[in-house]
Amino acid sequence: MWYNNILETIGNTPMVKLNKIVKDIPATVLAKIETTNPGNSIKDRMALKMIEDAEKSGKLKPGGTIIEGTSGNTGMGLAIAAVIKGYKCIFTSTDKQSKEKFDALRAFGAEVIVCPTNVEPEDPRSYYSVSSRLEREVPNSWKPNQYDNLSNSQAHYEQTGPEIWEQTEGKVTHVVAGVGTGGTLSGIARFLKEKNPDIKILGIDTYGSVFKKYKETGEFDKNEIYPYITEGIGEDFLPANVDFSLIDHFEKVTDMDAALMTREIARKEAIFAGNSTGSAIAGVLQMKHMFKEGDVVVVIFPDHGTRYLGKMYNDDWLRDRGFIKEEKLTARHIISKKEAQDIVTIDCEKTVLEAINTIKSLNISQIPVTQKGMVIGKITESDILTSLMENPGIKSQPVKSISTAPFPFIDLNTSIDKISGMINRDNIAVLVEDENGKIEIITQYDIINAISA
Repeated sequence: MWYNNILETIGNTPMVKLNKIVKDIPATVLAKIETTNPGNSIKDRMALKMIEDAEKSGKLKPGGTIIEGTSGNTGMGLAIAAVIKGYKCIFTSTDKQSKEKFDALRAFGAEVIVCPTNVEPEDPRSYYSVSSRLEREVPNSWKPNQYDNLSNSQAHYEQTGPEIWEQTEGKVTHVVAGVGTGGTLSGIARFLKEKNPDIKILGIDTYGSVFKKYKETGEFDKNEIYPYITEGIGEDFLPANVDFSLIDHFEKVTDMDAALMTREIARKEAIFAGNSTGSAIAGVLQMKHMFKEGDVVVVIFPDHGTRYLGKMYNDDWLRDRGFIKEEKLTARHIISKKEAQDIVTIDCEKTVLEAINTIKSLNISQIPVTQKGMVIGKITESDILTSLMENPGIKSQPVKSISTAPFPFIDLNTSIDKISGMINRDNIAVLVEDENGKIEIITQYDIINAISA
């Protein structure tokens, strides 16, 4: 079997059970993996639906230009459909979006205009206003307006909702998704509540967005609006596609929690997902008290991690925003990088000749000296050489006769900077006791090995 074109592969995305990341939640939590769509996001569904409905109504004519304000994923869906159907695309977006998203849109021949984030929607510089102006100026153009175009939510009523119902065999009890345009969650909600009105629809919002307060109070509070980093969810206005009557609850998630959780999903579930997925899972964990054993919670995973490589998956980007702290290497880290081997010591009553033979046979340069198992000193190659030059007969004497002060002991949390400062020509190592009481030796070589590992 084959498809006639890539648009026919949209939809019928898989559902995957989550395990490690939701281990503290009694319910079954399922991820609806929308990255298998050709544009790697759920937006392919509504992009194609908006275009097809516009073609039927005559709003989009052959050879026309599609102009839309988009953070990237809707643009990708529109661009893919435009390639197959023979349209041009001009997209406006905000400067908070990842560069990878813009590069991907341009790869499909779209023109991308980047606009400032921190302006009101009515501001002529906003990506909403610029796209509306271009629609007026460019001949034979059409603006889908994903926020207010109800074909958006209709796509999910016709496709995503039924898929969830069928894949869970009607057992779904909750659906969780980020809310941006609102089309995904509202369309799914309308279908599923027709099937079972007891299904709970939980929207994920972000701090800086108006949705949660508006749902709970009916008040549109401009004081709630401020810039935020999380992509794809939240808004500073009320899109027509957000049906508040169908969404039972909104949960706000911080930028930091969303970003860090995005990375955790890859590390714990091996699913390479985008930023709003991190928000959704962080929200699920915040709402765990709302779920019980036997519940089936479906979480929408809208897009792919490749669009966030320069952001949430970049340590420097996270560090610059204070989301992760620079961790100093410690003695614990250094010994974890060492090959497992027992420390070599020598009893203080052994002869210097025995010490020489041990150093030669093991190719080491220093040995801690012990008495009844306790470290009381050290003997080094330079100690031996100096003593032999002064008295060749010293070889038959006990090691304690030439041993010097022991290597200093440090604890496991001593920073690598402090350890480096303690190791010098006169003191070539330090000792540390691990969690099991075993003594380890740290040398300059061990520090270099830990740093370069």
